[in-house]
Amino acid sequence: MPGRKLWSYVEIARHIGVQAETVRHYKRHGLLPHPDRLDPEGRPRWYPQTIRHWARSRPGRR
Repeated sequence: MPGRKLWSYVEIARHIGVQAETVRHYKRHGLLPHPDRLDPEGRPRWYPQTIRHWARSRPGRR
């Protein structure tokens, strides 16, 4: 989806109220959805709607 902002670990962490390292932990342990894209350096990125949907049932959510 050209022109749409993609989120990194930092934006995801900010959205769900945790540290970026917690989000990296989720990724390492297969708890995040698959990235929507990889940036030119190969880092994973997600569309906000992907993360918002995932966040409703994310690990540790109260």
